[in-house]
Amino acid sequence: MEREELASRIYRCAHLEGEFELRSGLRTTEYFDKYRFESDPSLLRAIGEAMLTLIPPGPTALAGLELGGVPLVTVLSQLTGLPALFVRKAPKDYGTRKLAEGGDVEGRNLLIVEDVVTTGGQIIQSSLNLRRQGAQVGHAVIVIDREQGGRENLAREGIELHPLFTMGELKRAGS
Repeated sequence: MEREELASRIYRCAHLEGEFELRSGLRTTEYFDKYRFESDPSLLRAIGEAMLTLIPPGPTALAGLELGGVPLVTVLSQLTGLPALFVRKAPKDYGTRKLAEGGDVEGRNLLIVEDVVTTGGQIIQSSLNLRRQGAQVGHAVIVIDREQGGRENLAREGIELHPLFTMGELKRAGS
């Protein structure tokens, strides 16, 4: 699927207008409901295929962040052959009490996989937690950069952001 067609499909499927509060606490009148594109099998696969070009050399595993990164990391794992880890916002307080499910993180070069970034707060927090457990984290691939400081905030933490689309690109594709 061509890039412009993919942007248009994502916009038509996931763009909502109204009053919304983002994870960052910011308020907005535009929202991309990532679960709408992540629950559409053909669109999710097309997004995964397009994201392949964003993957930098070197990761030994893919780390999908709870919850939106999980479908994306599963598709990317299938397409790349790299193992997928499922990273919780906080370790569960029962069972294995792990932060990341699917394998150990110590000594691994992890590529963070996430859906939408506004300020980058969840990627930063998860990366710090993974680094404390011995992982290397220097890159994140995402579907949508809302262009509200995420790239700059992540860069200050030594994480390079690789978005498939910016919010501006999606808005242009939807008009």
